[in-house]
Amino acid sequence: MESEGAHLRDRLLELMGGGGAEVQAEAEAEVEAEVEALALGILRYQARANPVYGTLLRNRGLDPEALDHWTRFPPVPARAFRDASPYIEGVGAGPPEAVFHTSGTTGAPGVHRVRDLSLYHGSLLPPARRHLGLHELAAGRERGGAKESGTTRVLALLPPPDVHPTSSLAHMAGVLVRRFDDGGGGFLLSADWHLDVAAVAEALARARADGVPVLLLATAFALVHWLDLSRAEEWTGIRLPPGSRIMETGGYKGRSREVERPVLYHALSATLGVPPERIVNEYGMTEMLSQFYEPVLEEGGPSDPSIRRHLGPRWVRTRVLDPVTLEPVPQGQPGLLCHLDLANLYSAALLLTEDLGVAVPGPTPRHAPGFRVLGRGPGAIPRGCSLSLEDWMRATR
Repeated sequence: MESEGAHLRDRLLELMGGGGAEVQAEAEAEVEAEVEALALGILRYQARANPVYGTLLRNRGLDPEALDHWTRFPPVPARAFRDASPYIEGVGAGPPEAVFHTSGTTGAPGVHRVRDLSLYHGSLLPPARRHLGLHELAAGRERGGAKESGTTRVLALLPPPDVHPTSSLAHMAGVLVRRFDDGGGGFLLSADWHLDVAAVAEALARARADGVPVLLLATAFALVHWLDLSRAEEWTGIRLPPGSRIMETGGYKGRSREVERPVLYHALSATLGVPPERIVNEYGMTEMLSQFYEPVLEEGGPSDPSIRRHLGPRWVRTRVLDPVTLEPVPQGQPGLLCHLDLANLYSAALLLTEDLGVAVPGPTPRHAPGFRVLGRGPGAIPRGCSLSLEDWMRATR
């Protein structure tokens, strides 16, 4: 069992490292076949290695070895990470390399125990390079040296990961700072999430003086809070160098007043001089090791965030399901987002979220289709999620 997991991990890392999210046209069929085979192998492995998931399948009368496609497997509800988090221990594997908590405002937090961070970093880096326009410094160069082509100043409106080790977002930002920052960037929030407007202004002004394009990482609530404080202190803003971009992760979770994305992006553009089409939304979950991005940098827009779509890396698949039956909805109709994330090798690769979304075609036939996030449904959790959670909790017993 342990050797099977290691073999699947090695195949995954090879897939992640083989050209990132981009694939040559002649290799698309080969990559697609590898993803499909890996998905089936990983779900069968999880059914054997995770007693709860195996019991869930047996309770439904399903034999994982007889299921011929990953869509035949039942998804694990995301809420299971709060109530009975899935995790494959592994003989002699030691404790998890990281433990991430969800940031929900009600009830106990969800917990994602990450057994192997190489899978997280392998899933993180290729899409970040592609969708955020990132380039690593040449081998042997010291961070903080003379500027070279592709250099980026990475600034995060987040506390550093060493003071918030259970935040998957802080960990993600830490990886991006270490791999892509020119040496002048870093974290601009204190351990208690305090935002110093003067310190942010100083960091932005230093990047402007150095002529280094900035990648500003922040949650929506941090950006709204920063803009509010800036207006209160009558700070007029600094036009960032050409090539700068902003990665906005969304999610207010009651921490600030909510602002519609077009309004927020217009305010950021007016304050920093970053065009709206260079503001990228990243959609991720603590329960998933992979992330989704809007492909606006590589496709050149659109500037209006309300009509954009999200794309996942090639080891991720997304389906839109009926909230009651959990059957696929017709193209263009809203439903629950269900993600297959192969990076979740040691937890739950097939995840049913409580996020509503809709499948969206690419702007032209040569562009990949994606999905648009519509938000959470109001009130009680959808019936399909509730029943799936009941099945999961029954399996834990």
